[in-house]
Amino acid sequence: MRGHVKQRSKGTWSIVIDIGPDPHNGRRRQQWYTLRGNKKEAEAKLRELLDTLEKGVYIRPGKVTLGEWLEEWLSSYAALHVSPRTLVSYREQIERHILPALGAIPLAQLQPHNLEKYYAQMLASGRVDGKGGLRAQTVRYHHGLIYEALKHAVKRGITMRNVADVVDPPRRSHDSKLSILNPDQVKKFLETSKDTPYYYLFYTALHTGMRRGELLGLRWKDVDLNMATLSVVQTIYKSKGKVIVKEPKNASSRRAIALTPNLALMLRKHLEQVMLDKKMLGVPLKGDDLVFSYQDGRALDPSTLSHAFSKTVGKANVPHLRFHDLRHTHATLMLKAGVHPKVVGERLGHSNIRTTIDTYSHVLPGLQEAAALRFDQMLEETDGGTIERDNIKPDIRF
Repeated sequence: MRGHVKQRSKGTWSIVIDIGPDPHNGRRRQQWYTLRGNKKEAEAKLRELLDTLEKGVYIRPGKVTLGEWLEEWLSSYAALHVSPRTLVSYREQIERHILPALGAIPLAQLQPHNLEKYYAQMLASGRVDGKGGLRAQTVRYHHGLIYEALKHAVKRGITMRNVADVVDPPRRSHDSKLSILNPDQVKKFLETSKDTPYYYLFYTALHTGMRRGELLGLRWKDVDLNMATLSVVQTIYKSKGKVIVKEPKNASSRRAIALTPNLALMLRKHLEQVMLDKKMLGVPLKGDDLVFSYQDGRALDPSTLSHAFSKTVGKANVPHLRFHDLRHTHATLMLKAGVHPKVVGERLGHSNIRTTIDTYSHVLPGLQEAAALRFDQMLEETDGGTIERDNIKPDIRF
């Protein structure tokens, strides 16, 4: 037996593991941990520690700093479980902000107040250019990184508690509104984009809310024009000059989207043009062929697409927005049309309705007013549902 548990006092247990002989003098070495809980929890933690020891991934606690652990977590865990783009984002935020402020603190000494002070500092003056603080959303992102890294440290036995678990991140800020187009601006944008090779792609983005990578990865076999649906099963992005094809970011992103009638017609027109181009080149259309590609079938360059989008926005004389804002436009217009947030979230690939409601909270007050009006109208269509408004005196004051 390479480890055991024993009770120190009521609700407190010691976990002892044998970590092998000292390489210098050959003496037996043991590592002790303290856990508050019951015997079952202590035995479960013992099994976790022995498992990491057996696999050769055990790190002896002591003077391991948060910075050292974050680097270990990035290279040994995050690199295997997130996309290359996400890993770059993790590393950038950790190296730019978290390490300078918290990196030197030993994990054993990290306290909740350290994180609370850090979040307040980032909100007040966290920008590297010295021009103010970071957005609440960015600081919440930092909190998520720290939480996940410490969660893994607890699992590995590097620390016995996740201090981020007892710290509340900054509240979401709803002050900044999303950049979206209204229906008239959508028409102007699409009319202008007819002169570009990306017209059908822009049209599809506005009618589905798909992400850029999802649009670039869409294949003809993923589109069912008879049933008026398409399936999101892969994405395309560029990393270090190479085109990378991968599965969607999570299970909810892998989804089916119902096509609007107009989009179904547009994609039929696009398919006819693609088939004609293929015929002229003397090659057949295959199910694996990308719906939106260069004429020779190569995947579109994401950066080139975004650049073309920006030029089209300028020519259309509509408010400045990013390509991703076409997704926000689709969701906002659907919500304003009375579509339930859950349905909108499913189209966007959100993992839960709370994400949809939080992201598009600026739309919800207007939806509540419209819903209240529709409720009255529904009752007025039935007998006894109408209030004699002429009998209500105006300007009632309290």
